[in-house]
Amino acid sequence: MVTAEPYTVQPHFLRKKSRVPSYTYPCPLRWADADAYGHVNNALFLRFMEEARTRMFHAMLAADEAERHQHAFDVSQSIVDYRAPLVYRNEPVDVTVWVVSCRGARLELGYMIQDPERTYAEATTKLAAYNLDTGRPRRISEAEIEFFARYTPA
Repeated sequence: MVTAEPYTVQPHFLRKKSRVPSYTYPCPLRWADADAYGHVNNALFLRFMEEARTRMFHAMLAADEAERHQHAFDVSQSIVDYRAPLVYRNEPVDVTVWVVSCRGARLELGYMIQDPERTYAEATTKLAAYNLDTGRPRRISEAEIEFFARYTPA
């Protein structure tokens, strides 16, 4: 789901306050995500980010699997700053995603994992546009650039 109104986020890695058009995925928590203390394992935050990113990208994916192979993205780096422990609960946690930069063959996404009371993590992921058939990087297409512009700060 795309948030109706962009909201102000101030993640430390942007170093400035900005209006960020974003995509928000209400990520359900699973009982198996929790440790003996009821905390969600912080390594699972990467999975939450992947789920949100995959759902955001879904609107851009080609229907044809062969074409999807030619327009893939590979994660090259993830950086997560953990802000607070996330205790298991029945309610989902919001994973908000936006585009930090998009040029050439590189895409960088920003994330916040939060609920109305607390931010649990802030993160960035760098991705490389990739052609799975050739096994080589590729340039981000014009259609992809247009798609990502929806989630890029002005």
